[in-house]
This record gives sequence, structure tokens and C-alpha cells, in this order.
Amino acid sequence: MVFIAWATCFLFYATHFVAASQSSALQLEANALLATGWWSWRGTNYTNNTSSRCEWPGITCNAAGSVTAIAMRSGGFNLGEMSKLNLSSFPNLVRLDLSETGLHGSIPVEIGTLSKLTYLDLSYNTLTGELPLSLTNLTQLVMFNVSYNQIIGSIPTSLSLLIHLTHVILYHNQINGSIASEIGMLKKLVMLDLGGNMLIGPIPSTLGNLTSLKELYLDSNLINGPIPSTLGNLTNLEDLSLYRNQITGPIPSTLGDLTNLKYLYLFSNQITGPIPSTLGNLTNLESLYLVSNQINGSIPPAIGNMKNLTILYLSNNSLIGPIPSTLGNLTNLKSLYLDSNQINGSIPPAIGNMKNLTTLYLPNNSLIGPIPSTLGNLTSLRGLYLQSNQINGSIPPELGNLHSLENLNLSHNFISGEAPVQLGNTGNLWSLDISYNNLTGNIPNSYISIQTITLSYNSLTGPIPTYFHRFDTHDTLIGNKYLCGDFTGFPPCLPTSHKSIVTKAKICVPIAISLGFLVLGGFLLCRRMVKKIQLESRKETKHGNLFSIWNYDGHIAYEDIVEATEDFDIKFCIGTGGYGSVYKAKLPCGKVIALKKLHLLEAENPTFDMSFKNEVKVLTEIRHRNIIKLHGFCLHKRCMFLVYEYMERGSLFCILSNDVEAIELDWNKRLNIIKVTAHALSYMHHECIPTIVHRDITTNNILLNNKLEAFVSDFGTAKLLDLDSSNQTLVAGTYGYIAPEFAYTMKVTEKCDVYSFGVVALEIIMGKHPMEFLTSLSSSSSQNMILHEILDQRLPPPNHLVAQDIFLVATIAFACLHEKPKSRPTMKCVSQEFLSQKKPIAKPLQGFSLWQLRNQEMYLV
Repeated sequence: MVFIAWATCFLFYATHFVAASQSSALQLEANALLATGWWSWRGTNYTNNTSSRCEWPGITCNAAGSVTAIAMRSGGFNLGEMSKLNLSSFPNLVRLDLSETGLHGSIPVEIGTLSKLTYLDLSYNTLTGELPLSLTNLTQLVMFNVSYNQIIGSIPTSLSLLIHLTHVILYHNQINGSIASEIGMLKKLVMLDLGGNMLIGPIPSTLGNLTSLKELYLDSNLINGPIPSTLGNLTNLEDLSLYRNQITGPIPSTLGDLTNLKYLYLFSNQITGPIPSTLGNLTNLESLYLVSNQINGSIPPAIGNMKNLTILYLSNNSLIGPIPSTLGNLTNLKSLYLDSNQINGSIPPAIGNMKNLTTLYLPNNSLIGPIPSTLGNLTSLRGLYLQSNQINGSIPPELGNLHSLENLNLSHNFISGEAPVQLGNTGNLWSLDISYNNLTGNIPNSYISIQTITLSYNSLTGPIPTYFHRFDTHDTLIGNKYLCGDFTGFPPCLPTSHKSIVTKAKICVPIAISLGFLVLGGFLLCRRMVKKIQLESRKETKHGNLFSIWNYDGHIAYEDIVEATEDFDIKFCIGTGGYGSVYKAKLPCGKVIALKKLHLLEAENPTFDMSFKNEVKVLTEIRHRNIIKLHGFCLHKRCMFLVYEYMERGSLFCILSNDVEAIELDWNKRLNIIKVTAHALSYMHHECIPTIVHRDITTNNILLNNKLEAFVSDFGTAKLLDLDSSNQTLVAGTYGYIAPEFAYTMKVTEKCDVYSFGVVALEIIMGKHPMEFLTSLSSSSSQNMILHEILDQRLPPPNHLVAQDIFLVATIAFACLHEKPKSRPTMKCVSQEFLSQKKPIAKPLQGFSLWQLRNQEMYLV
């Protein structure tokens, strides 16, 4: 009986002890949650009543009341230091999800006490420091995600001991070192994402042991060496991304064993050798990107077996041989890019079978033969680019069937025959360039709806259609010496009856020649006298001392300008610039022009006078469709002015500053402004001799017409670079756009414009000047800012296709803003980048931080 009494007493106290211990453990959890202050903003119920913690937002408990999950993902929180949470107080925690909660500081070593943890997501924060070795204790961990942070150091080899892991996502950090071969021990891995870091060394062959892997991302690192053939063992793999590294050697033929693969991204490496024909086995592949490598050999016909392929990018390699006709089997293909190779032979007619093709991009090759008429079957085609080849024959009229076509470029070939009338009937054709060919015949009137036309350097004849008055005929028609019409640089057309006159002339010519010599002498004498009288009259009217005048379209002289502005009355003034006022005037011919007039006091200032004459010098020597056109000028001691084409919508700066007009300037229009500005600067830097540096690229100096098309203006501070001089000069430009090195070197280079372009590009997508934003980039609080957060919020979010362009623009802009001028791209590289097609981005804009854009190596063609 004594024993029973003692046992009963012991059981009573033990039960109460366990209960007390459990109660104490639960109180520890409650106190740990309360100490973080993460729930205090929600109200007093979440701070004073800890017994209800299992009902707090983001908290899950088991039946005993112990916390098993803390999940506060994407709730707009700003939790602060992660160390606020005493992790050792949660022995039963299974799930910890604090993604996008504003965490900073390092990952506490106490995380190793969570022995039951299976799910750990700390992504999209600003966590720093190294991955703690205590992670090794999380032996039950299945999901591990710390992407989009600022983690440094190497990947612990002990991570390979966590054999239950299915997802390891370390994307976009600052992790360095090499990829440990021990990772090959994680046999259950389904996703391994180490992209966007600073990893070096080769890809370990042991990754071939991860036979459950479906997604492998090693992109945007410094990985070198070859692609291991063992990757061919990953037969469940669906996505392989190795782009933007320093990978060398050939593509292993074993990749052809990855028959479940959907996406293969190997672009921007140093891969050599041919494309293995075994890739034709990848019948589930949807996207193949091999752009910008050193791949040689011919395109294997087996590529035509990839029936699910929608995107094929083989640009910027050293491919030779013809385009295999088997590509015509790719009926799901939407984009075909083979440009900038050494591909020869003719375009196979089978290409016309690609009914879903939207872009056919084949420029800068050695293609010969005619354009196959079967291309007229590509009714979904929006862009056809065949420029800079050796294509001959005529333009097939069947291209007029391409009612979705927006851009057609056949320039720099040997195409002959007439320009087909049918091209003007497509309906959506926006840009047509068939310059530098051997085209003959008249310009069709049907081209009237095309917005941009370039027909220069052909053998076109006959009258120029009147709708060409909206173009710069110097750019669009130069080099066609048999054209005629009321256009600058071309002779007037003969009357319609001139054919009969010519016939009669064959009889009368001998007589006319004899009489002509008798009359010629008297005629020249009379003409000389008339000119002398007119000159004297003009001198009196213009008050003498005329330095130079270049008449507008050959018709408008000084008097017309004065009359149109009522002697520069203030009511015609539409703005005041750095060294003069701008006037709007309507000339007697009905055309509206803009005048920049230097004031009398400013004209006496040598600096203003020099800037004014500098703008005349620059603009009379350059011609580009997106550089403001100087129609005329007058340098007179009493009145100095320049005559420009009038830009109806004014400056880009004013439009971005107006909420209503800014919305009208949608994403596509903004992206186009950025691109054409890049093309104009590339022309100035790389096609003008000597090189021209603008020195004041700002949104104030980008003007827009009534179609919101952009034109670079204001060349008063522009400088013609002399390669044999130091090019040092006084400070010029606008604060907020001047390259930092100019302040202390005073040396003008093209890279000054590149920096200004980067500022302008950001300003356009942000909707405001990025000065405050650029200043804050150096602070830790902005390191994890996401790209979509800085976009102009007045516009709706961009769709996926536009987002690709925005991503490219942002990447280029940050490259242009590099502190070291030598590390900035040239404007030629930027221009070519925009001319190449959109680059693949596997994640939405919400998935890219500004830190990544600033620190990744820019992809340049």
C-alpha cells in the first residue's frame, strides 16, 4: 500500500511537471513572438493576449498549441532584423516563410535548432553575411530558398548532407567560389538555381547524378570550362539555363538525350564547335538560344525535328553553309534569328510553311538567290529582315499578302526589278527599307500609308509622289538620280506631253543647236545683269553685312521669316533656350517652322555667338532621320537665327512632366524614343567624320512631333572630336546628365554622351529624373529594390513582351551609367543591341532587383 501510494504521488507530480514544462515551452514561444514586435501594429489583441497566438496572422499551431508554421510572406511587412525572432524557442517549427518581408541582417546561427524544419523561404529580402554552417542540422529540410538577397561567401559543402532537399534556390546573391562536387549527392533535387551570383570554376560533372532534376539554373555567373557530358543523364530536365557565363568548348552531343527538355539557354558564352545533330532529338524543346557564341559548322537538318520549337536564336556565331529546308517543318516556330553569321545559299522556299512565324531575321549573312514567293504564305509575319546579304532577283508581289507585316528591310542587296505596288496594300506596314539595291521603275503611290520609307541608292525613275513631302528626301531618296519632282535635290519633272516633244526634238535638234549657240551668249549676259540688280536689291533690304543665308526649300528668304514672325513679335515666341528664343512661324507656302533666334545682347557675347555658329556647323554636316533638321540659317550682325522643322509636341521633358500627356506616351512609344535616340547617337559617334559628341543629351533636348516620334536637338554645345588632340574643353551640359569624370578631366569623349543617354533612358521609363534614385542606389536600403517598383506608375503594368524590352533598356541604362568610362558600352553596341531581338527573361520584372541589373555583365551583340 505504501508503494502504491508513493507511485500515485509520483505520477501526480510527474504529470503536473510535464504539464508545467509544456506550459513553459508554449509561453516561451509566445514571448518569442511578442518580442519581435512584428504584430504590434495590428492592434492590442495581438500583444496583450499571447494565449491567442495561434490565431495571429501567419501563425499555425498543432493540437498541443505549439507553433508549427510562421508564414508572413508578401504581406507588405517591414520586419527588420531577422535576429529579433528567437528561433531556438520553436522546437516544433516545420515551416518558416518570411519572403518579401523587409528582413535584413544575417541569418542567425540559431536556425540550426529547428530540427523539424522542412520549408525555409527567406527570399526577396536584404539579408547579408554568409550562409551559416548550422544549416547542416536541418536534416528534414525539403525546400530552401534565399534568392534575391545579398548573401556572400561560398556554398557550404555540408549542404550536401541535407539529402531530403528537393529545391535549392540561391538565385541573385553575391555568392562566390566554385560549385562543390558534393552537390551531386542531393539525389532528390528537382530544382537547383544558383544563377545571378559570382560563382567561378567549372560545372562539376557530379551534377549528372541529380537524375530527378527538372530545372537547372547556373546563368549569369563567371563559370568557365566546358559543359560536362554527364548532364545528358538528367533525363527529367525541362529547363537548362547556362547563359551569360564564360563557358568554353563544344555543346556535348549527350544533351540530345534530354528528351523532356523545353528550354535550352546557352547564349553569351564562348562555346565553340558545331551544333550537334543529336539536338534534333529534343522534340519537346520550345526555346533554343545559342546567341553570341563562337559556334561554327552548318545548321544541322535535324533541327527540323523539333516540332514544338517556338523560338530559335542562333545569331552572332560563325555558322556557315545553307539554311536547311527542314526548318520548314517547324510549323510552331514564331521567331527565327540566324543573323550575323556566314550562312550562304538561298532562302529555302520551305520557310513559307512556318504559318505561325512572326519574325524572320536573317541579315548580315551571305545569302544569295531570289526571295522565295512562298514567304507570302507567312500571314502572321510582323517583321521580315533580309538586309546586308547578296540576294538578287525581284521582290515577289506575294509579300503584299502579309497583312500583319509591320517592318520590312531588304536593304543592301542586289535586288532588281520594280518596287511592287502590292507592298502598299498590306495595311499594317509601318517601316520599309529597300535602299542600296538595283530597283528600277516608278515609286508606287500605294506606299502612302507607310510611315517610314527608305528607297535611297537605287535606279528609280519618274516623279516623286507628293506624300514624300513628310519625309526627308535626302535620307529616303538620295542616290536615285532619275527621280524628279518639287523636292530639294531633285530636278522638276517635265510636262506629261514631253514624250511627243522628245520625238519632235529628234528632227529639230540639229537646227536648235545652231540657234542655241547664237542665243547663249546674249542670254548669259542678260542673266548676269539681272542677278547683279537682284543682289543689290537684297543688300538694301537686308541692311547689308550678310554673313550667310541658306534659303528654306530654296524659296524662303530673310524677308519671309521677318514677315511670318511680325519681326519676331513676342506672341510667336514658344520658349527660351540657353542662348536664344524659339519662335513658331507659318511661312507663305503654308509650312510651319521653328526659329531659334539669338538676342542682340547675346550675339555680342563670344560664347553665345560661338555656340550658335557651332550648331550651324554641326547640323549642316549631319543627316539622320532622328536628328532635328536644319532647314536654313541667317548669320547677320543684327539678326541671327536658325530655321528648323517644327516639333508639334515639344520637348520630352514637358510631356513627362504632364500627367495627361505622360499617359499618352505609352510603353511602346517610350521604348521607341529610347531606341531611336540610341541610333542617332550611334550615327554621330561612329558614322560621322570627325566624330560628333553632343555633350547635352537631356529630355529637354529630345523633341517630339505630332506622332510622338523623337528627334535629338540643340547642338550648341556639340563638339567635333579631333583624334589628335586632347579634346579638353570648358564644362558644358546640364546638371544631372553630365558624366562624373568630366568634372575632373575636362576631356570630351563619346562616353560622356553614353552616360547622359543612360540617365535619359532611366528617366523615360521612370517618368521623372532619376537623380534621387541614383543617389540612393549606394545605400543598403535600396539594394533589394525591384525593377517594377521604379517604373512610371502612371502607366498600366507592361505586358510580357513589353517587359522584355524594359528589362533590356534597364540593363543597358545601368551599363551606360558605369562610373568608369571604359566600362560603358559604345553607342554602336547599344544601337545594335536594340536592333537585335528581345532577349529571354525567365522571370517577370518583379523578379529582377536593381542590384542584379547593375552588377550583371551586359549582354552585347
